[in-house]
Amino acid sequence: MLADVKQDAEKRMQGALDSLDKRLAKIRTGRAQPGLLDGIMVEYYGSPTPLRQVAQVNVEDARTLKISVFDRNAIKDVERAIQKSDLGLNPVVAGTEIRVPLPPLTEERRKELVKIVKGEVEQCKVEVRNVRRDANAALKDLQKKKEISEDEERGGEEQVQKLTDATIKKADEFFAAKQKELMEV
Repeated sequence: MLADVKQDAEKRMQGALDSLDKRLAKIRTGRAQPGLLDGIMVEYYGSPTPLRQVAQVNVEDARTLKISVFDRNAIKDVERAIQKSDLGLNPVVAGTEIRVPLPPLTEERRKELVKIVKGEVEQCKVEVRNVRRDANAALKDLQKKKEISEDEERGGEEQVQKLTDATIKKADEFFAAKQKELMEV
């Protein structure tokens, strides 16, 4: 039972970190990354479809993404979806491919993006603390039902706290890495 609570907390905390990693991948740096376009939905034959399902996104060079659309009829729809996104990108259609040049970021925009990243990391930390709270509540519940002793409960809470500290440290490392990436000129 004690192991189940710890394992569940560990799984949920890792899920919070994975979610943070995906959210941070969508924040644009000066460098081209295919994950930048993951959140874009294309109006494809009347229904919103993720860009990855209608096209392949590759990095052409450090500042350019190349999009190979599977269906020629959808090229205009993909171009329109990229323009409508709030990423500030201007796609260029070249035959059956779309090239998306990434403009360099201004210092002001870099600082704004660092603030956004900090907010995402803080949200992750809140999720991790909520998992800790749930795990501690589950331990207290097990102790009240006399399924574990008070010492086991205390030991379990210490293990959950160590796990929480390690997860928060990883989130801080994600922040430091993304901040360095953003502020790099």
